[in-house]
Amino acid sequence: MEKNKGNNTTFRNILNNLIKRKNPDDMMQVANRNGLKKTLSVFDLIILGVGAIIGSGIFAVVGIAAAGGGESVGAGPALVLSMIIAAFACVFSALCYCEFAAMLPVAGGAYVYTFATLGECMAWMVGWVLMLEYGIGSIAVACAWSNHFVQFMKGFEGHLPSIITNPPIWLVSDYNSALLQLGDSAKDVIPAICGIPFCINLPAFVIISLITFVLLRGTKDSTLMATVMVLIKLSVIALFVFVGVFYVTPENWQPFAPNGVQGVISGAFIIFFAYIGFDAIATTAEESKNPQRDLPIGIIGSLLITTVVYISVALVLTGMHPTSGIVIPQGFLKAPMAYVMTMVHQDWVAGFISIGSLAGLTSVLLVLHLACTRILYAMSRDNFLPRICKKLDRKTRIPIVLTWIVGFAIMFGVMTLDLSAAAELCNFGTFTSFIIVCVAVLILRKIDPNRKRPFKVPFSPWFPIMGILCCGGLMFYYMVTSATFMSAILFPAWLILGGVIYSFYGYRKNRRKEKLMHEMQLRALERKEEAVSNEL
Repeated sequence: MEKNKGNNTTFRNILNNLIKRKNPDDMMQVANRNGLKKTLSVFDLIILGVGAIIGSGIFAVVGIAAAGGGESVGAGPALVLSMIIAAFACVFSALCYCEFAAMLPVAGGAYVYTFATLGECMAWMVGWVLMLEYGIGSIAVACAWSNHFVQFMKGFEGHLPSIITNPPIWLVSDYNSALLQLGDSAKDVIPAICGIPFCINLPAFVIISLITFVLLRGTKDSTLMATVMVLIKLSVIALFVFVGVFYVTPENWQPFAPNGVQGVISGAFIIFFAYIGFDAIATTAEESKNPQRDLPIGIIGSLLITTVVYISVALVLTGMHPTSGIVIPQGFLKAPMAYVMTMVHQDWVAGFISIGSLAGLTSVLLVLHLACTRILYAMSRDNFLPRICKKLDRKTRIPIVLTWIVGFAIMFGVMTLDLSAAAELCNFGTFTSFIIVCVAVLILRKIDPNRKRPFKVPFSPWFPIMGILCCGGLMFYYMVTSATFMSAILFPAWLILGGVIYSFYGYRKNRRKEKLMHEMQLRALERKEEAVSNEL
């Protein structure tokens, strides 16, 4: 009987620790006492949002979403509907992010929101999912940047050495992609070190290194670089739309939805990868000068701007090139905007698009890298990561160790994942975090209704519920209709790995920390009582 009672008590203690919430006021006190430097204005936040959203989605993934690629079917001209559906699914989650970001302006985004509502265990799992979202997203963008850079350098053939304009595939690709392209000749082309085939995506390594060094200079300098990149890519996109509209053939919009609802939903799922940037703004809340006002404007503003841009490009792109056929050129799938301009003999526009695509992908990579380090920094403050991860640079007040760690992790990732697999895996993480933020808003409204909310989600609880249904529905529909199960298998495997790490490291580390704090409080109390008795 006593044994069962002891077991029940132990189980209850473990359960209480798993669902232990962190007080939002305590989070803000920690952030104000020893947090990140406040340097970002509302303009900076919008730039970061646009910089993150307009990138790989519009310069690379949009071709796959329209025409299909690998095992997925394309939306065809109905890509416009796919983009509207993806944006519609984002709006409800974006409003929930706005409420939390204005109310709880600390680094960490969805991770800290979960800690304040669902407790320690779920906070760790959300942080683990966000690592997947931003880390894998960075890998996908770095791969896309490398592809565009290689295509751009081919334009200098005859003017530069052939090693630069036409490099060997093992210098510009991961092993799996190289093997797929080379086939049986791979053994003769790819060098081996100690019998192990060696491939290195050198352009991706270079741009990741450059981004890491820029981030180490501080958030304000990083935002300045993002501003330049955003202005370049918006100018290039405007050039594409204004020139391309004269080459639109309405017949290319027929049939409008060649693959029906499946194609439209599949396109929405794939293009959703392009919309993950707005939630990256929430991770920089601690660095915002006026978070209560600026964060909602930054999140909603960047989402509206990019949705208009995306729809404009989709209309022109599908009007210039048929996307309902069976055979789609590889050039359209890899760099669709530049490809269609080449087809209408506007090579000068294609050249500018190549420059814009590199600028756009650079800004996305910068924001995703920044967001990933802020998530990990918030987790390190909660004892989920080693103490060294909390180290801030004395001058710039940025997490210097984590910035290097994330940079090296992305470099390793580009050697093992291709663009399509990385984009799909990233989407599962994005949908999961969006759903949890919508749930968290509903929970905090219930458990802490009197907390001051500078921004409130309108029509609650219906808008948060719509966010849950839209994101969950897109994810579920894609899983049951997709012919490939790789990402659907890898995502649960990632969650299981995260649960194991939490059980054997994060949970125990937090309990040791709590025990140490309790002992320190007891010693302080004993010293106080001893001092009182000495006075008496």
